[in-house]
Amino acid sequence: MTQKERLWCLDGDAPTWAGVEFLANDGYHMAPFLAGRVERIGLPGISFADGPRGCVVGNATCFPVSMARGATWDPDLEEQVGQAIGRETRALGATLSGAVCVNLLRHPAWGRAQETYGEDPFHVGEMGAALTRGLQEHVMACVKHFACNSIENARFSVDVKVDEVALHEIYLPQFRRIVDEGVACVMSAYNSVNGQWCGQNHNLLTETLRDEWGFLGFTISDWIFGIRDATLSLAAGLDIEMPYRMIRAQHLETALASTKAIWDDVDQSVQRIVSTLLRFDSVLSTPPPAVSQVGCRAHRELARNVAAKSVVVLKNSPVDGKEILPLENIIRVGVIGQLANVANLGDSGSSDVWDPECTSVLDALRHEFLHVVYDDGSNLERSAQICSQVDAVIVVVGYSYLDEGEYIGASDPELGALFPESDDQNTIDRFKGWIAQQPVTTKPDRLFERPRGFGTGGDRTSLRLPDSQVDLISTVADSNPRTIVVIQSGSAVITTEWIDKVPAVLMAWYGGCQAGPGLVDALVGNINPSARLPFSIPKDEADLPPFDSQAREFTYDRWHGWWHLMRNGTSPHFPFGFGLSYTSFRLESCKVTTGDLISIEGTLSNTGPLDGTDVIQVYVHFPDPDTPPRLVGFSNIKVAPGQVVSFEISIPKSRLARRDPGLHLWTQPSGPHLVRVGRYCGDPQSYTCELEL
Repeated sequence: MTQKERLWCLDGDAPTWAGVEFLANDGYHMAPFLAGRVERIGLPGISFADGPRGCVVGNATCFPVSMARGATWDPDLEEQVGQAIGRETRALGATLSGAVCVNLLRHPAWGRAQETYGEDPFHVGEMGAALTRGLQEHVMACVKHFACNSIENARFSVDVKVDEVALHEIYLPQFRRIVDEGVACVMSAYNSVNGQWCGQNHNLLTETLRDEWGFLGFTISDWIFGIRDATLSLAAGLDIEMPYRMIRAQHLETALASTKAIWDDVDQSVQRIVSTLLRFDSVLSTPPPAVSQVGCRAHRELARNVAAKSVVVLKNSPVDGKEILPLENIIRVGVIGQLANVANLGDSGSSDVWDPECTSVLDALRHEFLHVVYDDGSNLERSAQICSQVDAVIVVVGYSYLDEGEYIGASDPELGALFPESDDQNTIDRFKGWIAQQPVTTKPDRLFERPRGFGTGGDRTSLRLPDSQVDLISTVADSNPRTIVVIQSGSAVITTEWIDKVPAVLMAWYGGCQAGPGLVDALVGNINPSARLPFSIPKDEADLPPFDSQAREFTYDRWHGWWHLMRNGTSPHFPFGFGLSYTSFRLESCKVTTGDLISIEGTLSNTGPLDGTDVIQVYVHFPDPDTPPRLVGFSNIKVAPGQVVSFEISIPKSRLARRDPGLHLWTQPSGPHLVRVGRYCGDPQSYTCELEL
């Protein structure tokens, strides 16, 4: 390769200004992003399409958001989702999927919470690894955003201060798990960690990712403002600046000529790109799936199954002596709330999927029940009258893309200086010629009320429902004792002020194109809910660690989520790993032994009337009280009524290793460790034993 060709590989193939204009006109959904394509030697480069909830290019299947899928605690099911997204992504012309988002939910106000799986690094890592396995049957996978990216509004300006122990024990394990799974690509984050922007952070991109973990793939920046300095990013180990010929195209050639940058670093990056393409050649050289696979019936059935299995039953109390769910012998149903009558898929940022066939909660309920009466809830008196005349009421509340999501708003004015004065005309012509060859993507009718481009999104300003929704719940509950509240959101919602007024509450997330049918399956018992919370829900905002969406500097420690609550002796309203079923389970026996692995063997019985699936969870507490406990294993176990099923969970001792900041290495566990095996974090019925290591 010539020097010019090698430099061409180090950023996106598109021109900056023409690319931004295309992006503003819905281009994110019209075509993949290219980088590293060198036609003279037949190097295909990469073709990137985003999408934690489905391929964002074309009219792909919209699956429930990642947080919903995290609630299934089912890696096998998530692998199937990865296979489907990978199949559609490849059919739509892309070879690299940005679907694997595994930043921790440090605080539920984080606007992009819906794009990850939860607050625990082990749980998040297992789900992300499963998605990666599925995707990489068809495309290369990219895991993001590396690292400590969990404040949205300040993502372009915040410097996250984090010590080595917290970084490696809390905020990086899920990334390492996915690197060990063989992921092709790692995307750096916008924010700074310990004083250096992630896209040019040598400690993260080289010392940790490559030298310590042995990552063999390539790295890319986040979009547009992912790096600030061409020379520093190259020396740090960032391979491709995405998605445009922007900062490196302006400055890198001059830096190489003056020896501020060196060609050895250029060659290393190009070698990593080429070697990864060679490693995945057996996948990428096969003919792509037919376009008919996009939005096919099998994928929609999978989306419905995932939507149903993601619904967490938080409360299910008796009415007239019997639990209100599943709904039985119901003829007239009232459906209340504006969100019941829309396709509420989640945010309108880079993960937005243009699925044209989405079924709302209202439409699905009309298909299920003979008589359905709908009211948007804007007039409380009218809502009360309707609810008093039906057998049961379903109130749909929560948030939408207007309340939370990827932040596309005002940023530091100084970032404007990163743009080039103009684009190269040859690059413009090449880009426009390629765009003209792309198939047409149809914008769904439901999106025309939105402005072009991305929504503003951002971090949440409250963890509670709006006052109007709280008033609506109270009014409906006063009018009908059979009131079921369905919450749509991307993370925790505090329910303290209203939950005692209703017999049933379900967490239904942003449920994808089949959100309505999936919810109905859970409501009427077509499936027995088995989802568990992927985070803790507090009783009050004050129970959580601090969160500042405008921070310029912020410190991350080892204590958030269920660890923070446990350390402070604060009971959550709903604990991490909690969820109800329409049957009941009992942990009958349990034995913990150690050899090369820590082995958990036990039996679980179904003491209720229905087939069901429970999630057995293993937590370990360390001899040092200043070390947060860890979730180290979990398993979905299916049990028929009256049956007792055996299970075994094997745990490598390395999951209990501690980070030594003096040696910058891991130390193996020793001493007495407390093992708890239960059905959720803090389960009083947990089996508990002490294990000497």
